[in-house]
Amino acid sequence: MEQALERRVQMIPATRKITDPRSSHHGKQRVAAYCRVSTNNKEQINSYEAQKVYYTQKIEENPDWELAGIFADRGLSGTSLKKRDNFNKMIAACKRGRIDTILTKSLSRFARNTVDCLETVRMLRARGIGVIFEKENINTLTESNEFLITLFSGFAQAESESLSGNIARGKMMSMQAGNVPFQYKKLLGYREGEDGKPEIDPEEAKTVRRIYRRYLEGCSLSQIQRELEADHVPTAQGIQRWSYQVIHNILTNERYIGDALLGKTYVLDCISKEVRKNNGERPQYYVENNHPAIIPREWFQRVKEEMTRRASKRKVMQRHGKTELGKYSAKYALSELLVCGECGTPYKRCTWARNGKKRIVWRCISRLEFGTKYCHDSPTLDEEKLHKAILEALNEFAQADSEVKEDMLNFTRLVWAGQEADGTSLISLKQHLGGITAEQALLLDRVLENMNDPDLNAQLKALMDEKQAVQEQIQAMEQEAAQSENRMSRMAELREWMAKLGVNTEYNDEQVRMAVERITVVDAETIQIKFRYPGLEMDKKLN
Repeated sequence: MEQALERRVQMIPATRKITDPRSSHHGKQRVAAYCRVSTNNKEQINSYEAQKVYYTQKIEENPDWELAGIFADRGLSGTSLKKRDNFNKMIAACKRGRIDTILTKSLSRFARNTVDCLETVRMLRARGIGVIFEKENINTLTESNEFLITLFSGFAQAESESLSGNIARGKMMSMQAGNVPFQYKKLLGYREGEDGKPEIDPEEAKTVRRIYRRYLEGCSLSQIQRELEADHVPTAQGIQRWSYQVIHNILTNERYIGDALLGKTYVLDCISKEVRKNNGERPQYYVENNHPAIIPREWFQRVKEEMTRRASKRKVMQRHGKTELGKYSAKYALSELLVCGECGTPYKRCTWARNGKKRIVWRCISRLEFGTKYCHDSPTLDEEKLHKAILEALNEFAQADSEVKEDMLNFTRLVWAGQEADGTSLISLKQHLGGITAEQALLLDRVLENMNDPDLNAQLKALMDEKQAVQEQIQAMEQEAAQSENRMSRMAELREWMAKLGVNTEYNDEQVRMAVERITVVDAETIQIKFRYPGLEMDKKLN
């Protein structure tokens, strides 16, 4: 019978430490140091340099250590690892087996994001690489230290969140006070003056005005882009390559009329640092007349109106497919202006080829697509005759004597004055509102003393309704006042345009865009030209 063998367990002692070097030919630990400062001010930069000297000396004084590099970032937040270039270079060196240990002042210097800190530490520990946090006296290769790392990194993250909240509140208070920051390197047309306030850069301002003027003359953004690049006009950054978005931003930036909208974007949180467009999630502040204006307010308003018009432009219904938003084209002025008198559909430029000869004509798009189903009698117009008739209309107006032009201006002014007259003074309305507010306060005290009195409650409700109505009336009048100011400016612009208008020998798309609002095809021989101002209409025969 076999005797049962005794089960035995023997310990084989460890002969190497995890922190021992794995590839150093000197048999020393390759130690790197990481240091970081949060801002770029003078004191912080001095601290940054001092840290580099400290760690260099400390590593070199240890006979068991070998300097593997000093990695340092300055002026950067510790809440994210994405933009910390030297930190990421250090981690890359660790992955290539060139570093055995990392020295750093504290967890807050290493990372203020708990998740990033733990993930990085675990990744390094898996490769046998330790991180020594001097302030907390933690070596990540030592057992049971992950709890302490989690705890201290959580404190560091909480500190960052608190600091971020303080910064956000400071920015909000600054916006409330109307303090407008200026990024001169990104804002074409302005420079910092000797007093520290923004002033107009004359040369750059010419470019800004050119962009606005060309857009109002009917040019598309891509056309403006090509013109600027062809003339080698530099951007705010000094490059001669323009983009669609840059031009669009210039046309929609209220800074060019001397105002500033604060709070256009906000940072979601201090961890992700995601910047989002403010669509009402945060308060905004609008500062008027903050700095010198490059563009008149009426230009800015007209650009907004033109953008809305172009965005609302729709394709004519096609035989194959549904009606969709169309794309504005600045190639031909008549593509925007010439419409069918029968069905209201825009006309389209077409090329006819017969007997080897080409002929340019304009045709109703509805008639082209559907035949006579929706539009029965729309004529086809010869482009040459069409251009001739429009040119004659413009020249007739240009040749009109000054008395006739003045009558037209007076008529325009009377039309607009009729739109503005309402017989009520804005000042009197505001005075009335003040009286209502005072009466409301007194009545409210009486209601609070006798909450169940139906007469008092009814009086209070009636007064509140009246107050709301007056407030709405004031708001409407203020809006109308702004429009009135715009109309006055347009009157001056119209007067200037009339003075400069001369007789032309050739048809010009740009001049047509400036002067004409709509051209209606009455029949095969007649078009009706409506100018951009009230009272200016003219019928012309196509000869």
